[in-house]
Amino acid sequence: MGPFYRRHHQKPDGRELILYGLKPLEEPPLAELQEAFAPAPHLRYHPLRREWVVYAPHRQERTFLPPEAHCPLCPGREGGFPTEIPFPTFQVAVFQNRFPSFLPDPPPPPEGLPVPVGRALGRAEVVVYTPSHTGSLATLPEEARLLLAWVWRDRYRALYALEGVRFVMPFENRGEAVGVTLHHPHGQIYAYPFVPPLLERESEAFRERPVLLELFPHLEPYRVDGEEGFLAFVPPFARYPFEVWVAPLERHPGPWTFSEGEMAAFARLLGRVVARYDALFGEPFPYVMVFHAAPLGEERTFHFHVEFYPPKRTGDKLKFLAGTELGAGTFVVDALPEETARRLREAL
Repeated sequence: MGPFYRRHHQKPDGRELILYGLKPLEEPPLAELQEAFAPAPHLRYHPLRREWVVYAPHRQERTFLPPEAHCPLCPGREGGFPTEIPFPTFQVAVFQNRFPSFLPDPPPPPEGLPVPVGRALGRAEVVVYTPSHTGSLATLPEEARLLLAWVWRDRYRALYALEGVRFVMPFENRGEAVGVTLHHPHGQIYAYPFVPPLLERESEAFRERPVLLELFPHLEPYRVDGEEGFLAFVPPFARYPFEVWVAPLERHPGPWTFSEGEMAAFARLLGRVVARYDALFGEPFPYVMVFHAAPLGEERTFHFHVEFYPPKRTGDKLKFLAGTELGAGTFVVDALPEETARRLREAL
């Protein structure tokens, strides 16, 4: 892909909006959302689980499933409803979340609590995949999906450069079954001031041995799809019935070390995985998609991969986390990974 263009715009409340495109974006801004807001997230330490919990009560007020005419992620329209993106045309937009879990300059945490507290230092961004109100990673034109992949790469570099950030995670929640509050195709990126527990455990595993490199030769029964240098597969230890991972066959700490050809292959494969999900039951498939890249300092051994957590176990049944999953952390799965891999292979 040739060079892409960025346009930085400061919103009335001080938040940053970045427009990405394959040609310069020079239109003047239209009216935009200007509601005063003062988020104040903070951290509290859980002494038994030995992990930080983020408290952001202002998120109770976030926009919830508005009609398309009031979608805050659609392009601005002259005389129309003011949106977060006050420009009539763009390709990909990234802006600081109005309801953030982390802030670049958070207020001090409350005092007098019986547990350790901390500042919610970091950044929370929204990534708008397309100006169209409908669509998915599967339906984006190939050029648009590739631009989105380069945007993720660009945000990794920018966010890891921020003082105090130790881990950066792009993710997407798709579908009301996983709690989506806006239908417009979008994802988010969190920049954390700590390494979350799951990533600490993954980092430790990768420091001990090249787990994925050792697994790849044994994955033929679990293979779902592939592109040159990349594999999509149902892990043989899947915790969700239709869980899929996407990983490069050579170790990379994150997309920032991919070549241009690898970026294109990665983008194509992500799109096809979502297309297979949608074809499985003939409808848009809900999922949580999470990028697992190296936390700061783990670049030498960590192996980047993407994990999809789909809540469906059949066309009309959801996988709810119950007592053993929530209370003990031990998953019980009612579908074999070999079988779900076969069904996803045959879906397209």
